Amino acid sequence: MSIELDDTMYFQHASKEAESPQEILQTVYQALLAKGYNPINQIVGYLISGDPAYITSHLNARNLIRKIERDELMEELVTSYLKKE
Repeated sequence: MSIELDDTMYFQHASKEAESPQEILQTVYQALLAKGYNPINQIVGYLISGDPAYITSHLNARNLIRKIERDELMEELVTSYLKKE
């Protein structure tokens, strides 16, 4: 098979399905715990300020949490809390 210089190459990235807010929060929680932080305080700090520096980069947690809008994360937390009652 010969490739012409004018041909467009096709690249397909094998991507994993998007993680849910719940899965991301669990991963972030575990990463913060593993690094010795208080996960609740750190996540609350991030949600209030929007500063990703509250989240460790361990286990790619900082990049993961930035994939979801903070209001979506708060919605997930409130929904989960209210379902328990």
